[in-house]
Formats: sequence, structure tokens, C-alpha cells
Amino acid sequence: MRRRSLAAGALVALLAVTACGGGESETASASDTTLRYAAVGAPAATTNDPHGRVGNESDYMRFAMLYDVLTVTDEDGRVQPRLARTWEASGGELDRWTITLRDDAVFSDGEPVTADDVLFSLNRIQGKGAENNGRLSVFDLESSSVVDEHTLELATHQPYAEVGNALASLTFVVPDGSDDITEPVVGSGPFQLQEHDDTTAVLTRNDDWWGGAADYRTLQISAMPDPATRAEAVAAGQADVGGSVSPTSAQQYEESDAVQVVTRPAGVNYPLVMDLDTEPFDDPNVREAIKLALDREQLVETVFLGYGEAGADILNPQEPFASDRAPVERDLDRARELLEDAGHADDVELTLHATNSYPGMEETAALAAEQLAEAGIKVEIEVGAPDTYWSEVWNVEPFYLNSLGGNGFVDYARMALLSDGPVNETAWDVPEWDADFADALATADEGDRHAVLADLQERVADDGGYVVWGTGDGIDLAGSGVSGLPTGPGFHRLFIEQVRVAH
Repeated sequence: MRRRSLAAGALVALLAVTACGGGESETASASDTTLRYAAVGAPAATTNDPHGRVGNESDYMRFAMLYDVLTVTDEDGRVQPRLARTWEASGGELDRWTITLRDDAVFSDGEPVTADDVLFSLNRIQGKGAENNGRLSVFDLESSSVVDEHTLELATHQPYAEVGNALASLTFVVPDGSDDITEPVVGSGPFQLQEHDDTTAVLTRNDDWWGGAADYRTLQISAMPDPATRAEAVAAGQADVGGSVSPTSAQQYEESDAVQVVTRPAGVNYPLVMDLDTEPFDDPNVREAIKLALDREQLVETVFLGYGEAGADILNPQEPFASDRAPVERDLDRARELLEDAGHADDVELTLHATNSYPGMEETAALAAEQLAEAGIKVEIEVGAPDTYWSEVWNVEPFYLNSLGGNGFVDYARMALLSDGPVNETAWDVPEWDADFADALATADEGDRHAVLADLQERVADDGGYVVWGTGDGIDLAGSGVSGLPTGPGFHRLFIEQVRVAH
């Protein structure tokens, strides 16, 4: 049960950096302020390439501010134009799409952004599919082409009615010919890079950005792997925003006048992931027993301190088409019966991998292990370091915690649920499911398409390898006086150019 939603709307805070040497006035205008953002990230995992493997949220935020993207999702998860003004099917088959770009976007070196730049960037992203989870694998870029300076035609390998979603948020556009991005290249986003190292990037406002100048001049993004450290940085006045902090920190500052608590509904999802090709998870009775053995209400209250809701194993319950299923109720007797039917009456021993990359993941593993033990399932926990977990554990080990907050079901299904998906981490391989998914994406009518997608979500919930025991609110801390921090799902939280600083 949700405890309560704090900081309704999008109120946030950023303490303006003024009078910090050089004799600057404490009443400096908004144009002279700095936003200091402590983001999730391990310095050792820092990268400058927006198209390859990106393990840090701090890097994603830097890229979102430096480079334009084609589309974005809004606070309700619906697609909105960004660099792409429109995307329209070129015919009735939904496998060729005309993308019309803005004609007023320019890179920070003054060169215009063209369709050649966009198609080059999409090809580069697709060429690094092994590193970025096949982000653009739906597109047949060899059959795609530039129509004119601000128009291109994109082909898909099969009819695909959700092209707008497929182009959302991570389609970072760089200049044509930027083959090697070991060092940053110019972008056309709302900020420009001033300086950076593995820990901190300093960006300055791009006053020529087509979307309008940001309210603050300088953006400082720091990678901090520990959520407690991010919270402490805000409390100590060393950062203006601390992203993805723990519910404990939220409780600590609920009544504070100096620190705001900002929630992102259902922004946190730490499912248990089971590999269906590995014993004992290859037995559906064992998978169901694990799902029934968990006390989901206790997990929400303990891990999220009530800032969340118990789950029904629906991967993204925030989708407009998600079914309103009741949370799975705990049934230890039935769980034990299922284990006995599977031949595991008293000999199930598992290793559950977790990390402390995001607040509550380690606590989830500990409590889940205690609850599973009551059903006769012995669980040993292994906690991996944040800077190696997503390369050495995720999509490698047969039983671990993932972090899926806000991931759109369609794109996630394409990457991780199709039998030939590039990161099919649960080894979900159901040909009929694949066929129905393809049929849904070939359906132009949104209502009909959504009905099929809802059914597909339910089938994964019933038989798949994800235990979505609940979703929690994403929680950010910030100093007082600023509004506009994004509170939508998924990557929506990265686009912070509209934050406003009050004085």
C-alpha cells in the first residue's frame, strides 16, 4: 500500500551557487546560477560514448543535455517530439516511416543538424548493438535513406506501430563522421561541455538551443555510487539535487524546510530474475513457488518504507494498457506443495545476486531470502560491486536482482522477451508469444494493439522468470527554491533543462 506521495507535482530544489568567490553578488540572476546534481554513477564506469555501453545514470544525464534526441516521453509515458517533429507511416504496412526533423537545430560549432547526421547516428547506435542491448534492432537501416536535408525514411524489419517509442530518449545525435567518440564531440542539446573527468562533468548553457535557454547557466553532474552519499551531499549543501536516494533519507527530511523530497511514482522496480534454462528455474512449479513464497506487502513496507505498491509480476504496471491485477498474495502452504511436486521438498539451495547500486536492492535480497527460507528455499546472498555488477552479474548469473524502473514494456519486450532478443535474460522462449507480439506491433488501431499488449504482459507474469514483487517511488532530494525537476517514468528524469531556479 502506498504510504503517501510527497512533493506533489514537480517541485524540486537547487541551491544556486552564488557569492562563491570572485565577489559575485548573492542576488545573482538566474542566468548566473549553477545546478549541482549528484547522480547515480561509479567513476570507474564513466564513458564518453553515448552509443555504446553506458552503465552510469550520470553519463546518461550528461548525454541527454549535450545531444539532441529524436523523441522523448512525457510524465505520463507518452511520446512527444524533440528533434523529430513528426513520424508518420509512409504506407499501410507500418514498415516504412517518414521522419521530419526540426529545421532550426544547430550543433554548438554552428553547423546545422541534418538528416545525414541523424542517419549516421542511428547507424552508429545499431552498429554497437552488442554494447547497448540492441537498442535499435527493430530498424532496417540498410533500407533506410535520407530524403532531403531535414527528412529521412526509416524502414523497420517488420510492421512496427510503436516507432515513436523506439526513437525515444536514447537516440543521441552526433555529427556525421564522428566515428571515434573516446572524447566528447559537439552536440546540439541545451548544454555544451566545458570540462570533465571520471567523477564530474561541468556543462554550460547553450543559448542557441532551439528549445530555449535554460534558467541556469552551469550544470555540474557528479557520479556518486552510494545513495547515502548523494543524500548527504544535498543536506550538507555540497549538491543541489541528489538523484535516487533511499526511502530512509526521504523520511529523514520529510519535515525539513531546507531539503525537499521529490517522488517519481513507480520509478523503482527491483524484480528477481530467474533463468528459465537453469535448474531449478526450468520447472514452472519452482518459479510459481518462489512467487507465492514472498510477502510482497512486507517487502514494500521494509524496502520502500511504504513509498510504493505491492506487485502482480506485471513488468510495467504504469503502462496505459497494463491490466489492473491484484498483487500476488503469499501462500506458503501452496509454495511448499509446488516444491514437493517438483521434487524439491527440502533441497532447494539458491544464490541470489544483488548490489547496492540503487537504494534498497541489497535490502530486497536480504528480506526475500528470509521469506523464501520459510518455504524451505535456502538462499545465499552475494552482493556485487556497483561498478562491475551490470557487466559481470546482470544477464550472466541465473538468479539476481535487476533494476527496471520505468522501462517501457514494448521496447523492453523487444530486447529481453523475444526468443531472439539481444538480452533475453530469463531465456523466455515462447514462439506463440513472439507471434502475438509481432501481430500487436502490426496493428494500427491503438486500442486493439493495447489489448494484445496487456495480454502479453499477463502471460509473462504468469509463466515467466520475473518476480515483480512491487514498485517503489523514485526519490530525489533537493535544496529549496526550484521547480521543474522531471518526475515521469524511465529516462524522462534525465531531461532537466526546464528546471527553474527561484531566488
